[in-house]
Amino acid sequence: MGKTPLLKEVGKCDRNMFGQSKASSKGSSNSSSSSSSSSASPKKGPRREADALMFIQIFIHLLKSNIGTGFLGLPLAVKNAGLLVGPVSLLAIGALTVHCMDILLNCACHLTQRLQRSFVNYEETTMYSLETCPSPWLRTHSVWGRYVVSFLLIVTQLGFCSVYFMFLADNLQQIMEEAHFTSNVCQPRQSLVMTSILDTRFYMLTILPFLILLVLIQNPQVLSIFSTLATITTLSSLALIFEYLIQTPHHSNLPLVANWKTFLLFFGTAIFTFEGVGMVLPLKSQMKSPQQFPAVLYLGMSFVIFLYICLGTLGYMKFGTDTQASITLNLPICWLYQSVKLMYSVGIFFTYALQFHVPAEIIVPYVVSRVSENWALFVDLTVRTALVCLTCFSAVLIPRLDLVISLVGSVSSSALAIIIPPLLEIATFYSENISCATIVKDIMISILGLLGCVLGTYQALYEMTQQTHFYTANSTRVHI
Repeated sequence: MGKTPLLKEVGKCDRNMFGQSKASSKGSSNSSSSSSSSSASPKKGPRREADALMFIQIFIHLLKSNIGTGFLGLPLAVKNAGLLVGPVSLLAIGALTVHCMDILLNCACHLTQRLQRSFVNYEETTMYSLETCPSPWLRTHSVWGRYVVSFLLIVTQLGFCSVYFMFLADNLQQIMEEAHFTSNVCQPRQSLVMTSILDTRFYMLTILPFLILLVLIQNPQVLSIFSTLATITTLSSLALIFEYLIQTPHHSNLPLVANWKTFLLFFGTAIFTFEGVGMVLPLKSQMKSPQQFPAVLYLGMSFVIFLYICLGTLGYMKFGTDTQASITLNLPICWLYQSVKLMYSVGIFFTYALQFHVPAEIIVPYVVSRVSENWALFVDLTVRTALVCLTCFSAVLIPRLDLVISLVGSVSSSALAIIIPPLLEIATFYSENISCATIVKDIMISILGLLGCVLGTYQALYEMTQQTHFYTANSTRVHI
């Protein structure tokens, strides 16, 4: 599901982030000088007392930031891993991701105290951690840590947006082309492949102008309305999906362990689904009682992991070998479940604007700062339109929802969620006698994340090159 306007704090950098002065971009020759200059002008945090959020509000935001299109792809992920290995691996990856979130929180908290600042985001945490690391070269080039995290955020969020294009097109295609089969009687969907009337790419191009108009709206109050609509429609559709999944019958004799190659696709999908790591710091900064945030983090993420395992396992047991890239594509043909697809699609449509807000807040100010004030508005709108078209082009180029989810998860989500936080812990606390056990643990986690990133990316790209008939693999299945 989508993120709230709070998400702007995740990807927001200074408007001149890419155009800093030469002295600033060179970094500091030693950590003390950088820290002293940072603490000399403390930065006001984003939380104001009147705007602070309560425990339950933070809990809801945490759920929303981790339930999206990747969530609906978990049944296929479990199929790629096996009925036993899938749920166990989801639990392990979830626990590892939450641990990395906790590491990121500790690093940011330590840096805010050291620099006497009220808030640092993910990018700043990376930059200030490198300023105190033992390597002189990294200290000198610490600002590049900020650029790398910003770049990964851009890639991840635009990847989410591309996935949204595919999700909307696939579900819209089913709704439109199955309309004459739809009735009030719900019948299970059989494995009969129907030749589609229109290519999925046609539906992507149909959606494109509406999404362009959507992202041109920049009013935070309007974005809040979009977030509310996305929440209502998504939760309603999820309730109906779970209601259908718990019904019998279920497939039996499903493989407990899948092929190791498909497991690599599982890794990418699972990491893609845990997309809330970037929300951890801004959510804590918005909380009325920040000291309670670890409790809401562990409670919220435990519930999220429980939902992941339930949906992935029940979905695979329900649909077996016919499990598709999104569980909505497996739902029966009747008006009730067609409305489920429509409701979830409406939620994803409005969520697009919220996900798009992060790369727009990083890229647009940088480009606008390079032109005169007379051209600022025109350039702003042009860049936003171009970014939407870029996500559409990516979706048209590779219209395989499952493979794109796995690719984005393997490339950028794994870096943000697993690889970088342990390295930040070493860089942040190395000068303060960090234990050898902690260093070994952090290195092992980062290596594990790196292996998953490299192998998962290779397998996703390999599958893309092998799939010459994308549309046949993604065809609409109907009950006749």
